[in-house]
Amino acid sequence: MEKVIKRDRKQVPFDEDKIKIALRKANAETKKAHRLTEEEITSIAEFIKNIDKKCLGVEAIQDIIVNKLVELNKPEIVSSYIQYRYIHKLRREANTTDDAIFDLLGGTSEYWNEENSNKDAKIVTVQRDYMAGIVSTDLTNRLLLPKDIVKAHQDGIIHFHDADYFGQNALHNCDLINLDDMLQNGTVVNGFKIDKPHWLSKATTIATQIITAVASSQYGGCSIDLGDLVPFVDSSRKKYIEIHLNRRNWFKRHFFKKYFIKKAYKYAEDDLKREIEASVQTFNYQINSMSTTNGQAPFITVFMYLNQRPELKHDHALLIEEFLKQRIIGMKNEEGVYITQAFPKLIYVLEEDNINEDSEYYYLTKLAAKCTAKRLVPDYISEKKMKELKKGDCYSVMGCRSALTPDRFSEKYGNIAKAKNYVEGKHKYSGRFNQGVVTISLPDVAFSSKGNMDAFWKIFDERLELCHRALRCRHERLKGKLSDMAPILWQYGALARLDKHEKIDELLYHGYSTISLGYAGLYECVKYMTGHSHTDNNGGKAFGLQVMQHMNDACNKWKAEEDIDYSIYGTPLESTTYKFAKCLKARFGADVFEKLDGHDRNYITNSYHVPVFENIDAFDKLALESEFQALSPGGAISYIETPNLQNNIEAVLEVIKFIYNNIMYAELNTKSDYCQKCGYDGEILLDDDLNWYCPQCGNRDKDFLNVARRTCGYIGQHYWNKGRTQEIKDRVLHLDNKEAE
Repeated sequence: MEKVIKRDRKQVPFDEDKIKIALRKANAETKKAHRLTEEEITSIAEFIKNIDKKCLGVEAIQDIIVNKLVELNKPEIVSSYIQYRYIHKLRREANTTDDAIFDLLGGTSEYWNEENSNKDAKIVTVQRDYMAGIVSTDLTNRLLLPKDIVKAHQDGIIHFHDADYFGQNALHNCDLINLDDMLQNGTVVNGFKIDKPHWLSKATTIATQIITAVASSQYGGCSIDLGDLVPFVDSSRKKYIEIHLNRRNWFKRHFFKKYFIKKAYKYAEDDLKREIEASVQTFNYQINSMSTTNGQAPFITVFMYLNQRPELKHDHALLIEEFLKQRIIGMKNEEGVYITQAFPKLIYVLEEDNINEDSEYYYLTKLAAKCTAKRLVPDYISEKKMKELKKGDCYSVMGCRSALTPDRFSEKYGNIAKAKNYVEGKHKYSGRFNQGVVTISLPDVAFSSKGNMDAFWKIFDERLELCHRALRCRHERLKGKLSDMAPILWQYGALARLDKHEKIDELLYHGYSTISLGYAGLYECVKYMTGHSHTDNNGGKAFGLQVMQHMNDACNKWKAEEDIDYSIYGTPLESTTYKFAKCLKARFGADVFEKLDGHDRNYITNSYHVPVFENIDAFDKLALESEFQALSPGGAISYIETPNLQNNIEAVLEVIKFIYNNIMYAELNTKSDYCQKCGYDGEILLDDDLNWYCPQCGNRDKDFLNVARRTCGYIGQHYWNKGRTQEIKDRVLHLDNKEAE
């Protein structure tokens, strides 16, 4: 025999000494009376050397050795040798992380540098998180998940999200922080009690500390209601009034009393205005300067809904106005130039009091439109449409898009989270969370069916059940865990106020938390099966809606059987859009997309969205996608791509009004970039090789370009992988700018 085929399929020259070394090691683990002689060891090695074959695999050679040991009547050696093989097998399997870790630490890995557009993989805190994630993913793939689920994930049939955090057994996805309970009733952070604040400035500072602690105890996005800070506006006002009324010598002469009281109130309002400005600035600085345990700023969303506290609308408007004003200004980069920040994500609710020109708070909507044109946020939720879809309720999403299902547990189970601000008879949303996500690749279902409808539905159901089993793995990973594992979440108000050592299990059932069946590539699926886009009423749209309904039916069935709140989730897919595309090309041919629609690419379409390269009017797009958004109750967001609209705010306002009347949740993707070399403030472009460059000076050094793009709900600033970058380049405009021109 000349060569040996190794386990990685490489061929190397045969070396009989390696056989002798392995047998001697097995010998050493056996009692002397039962050991092989040196002559017997040499004989076995020579026998294999003289086998009349050009090459053999490692496993085949080891099987021959076992057979020769059996012929020599050496059962003890057989046992030692088999144990030796098993130990080495475990070592090989356990040592799957080295290459990935050294690849990361090398600092030049394309994968790690572009894996997450909100993380800089060159920073040590990010590297520490990624290293932990590599180990977690390894444990997940080898020990924690069934092999068929792992293989389906690796083949791009499904995507088991956040495997890099699954190794830790008490981490969940998104949540809506019960900030009101924590501020009004106190909380504990890092073992220290924090009492109710009495100034707005203190409340906002404590809020950022809570947000950072919460974000460090889970891996998804989190949200707060701005309305939970509103009561502290009046607390500060009253403090200032008291201060000014107690100033010496104001009331020496009685006839000046009314005058001085009026002055005191005016001075108090002036002081309050300054405190609001400072408080919002502190919030922005804190959120963007503090890092969570995963090495990045908290993925925080601020929900701005005037009707959340109708009795405090005036004070709520003061906070919303200041958040919008400061966001328009932006934050300074290292050069001291104001640029677009990524966080906090802002959501502005459109309602009767702010949507019409004669509405009391329409000035806020105009300010929001100006902010969107300049800085990409806020995004918009229609109170009108949300109440239609969510049983009369309007409430914040968790993070960028995860939506809770309407409260169905309170009436039967009451205050299972033991929240101190629980109101009987009122639906509860703050304090709830999402257990995790598993996404199905709809294009793979379609391509696997070869266009046969009966085969499609059969494969679809098989894949849905695979996702169901994977979701149950997520659920079981959380089940049985104690509140002590994340006190800020489970004991001190963010999600619950459970007792120490109490299991979190009740919060995993009855609809308190959701668990999400994600989906991606509806367009490619529909196009393959019908020959039409789902924008086409000639069969494509109807089939797309049928696919969506089928997933809802599956979730409703699982929910009824298990009392776990499964829901359909329009997956953002930041980097996985690239992975799914690569897997589809590997499974069905490199030309799979060219055959589909003549548009070769390295990405698939997010959720139900119209493909980025399809020309469609902004209003037609939003109207069409609203029908699909209604069938994605666990979360989804629509967008339109626009040019620079800073000189055309009227166009933004028209889109906003359309959103209010037609779709629950939508955003406008404007452009907000900056070149540090020449000071260009406009759109940084992509060339045909997907390299970013400044159109004014030609600068291509990404370290000196500030690029902000909506990636998947959030704004990304640390660049993207090739698939996502190509998707960004291919985006067509849905709204022109002719009026401004």
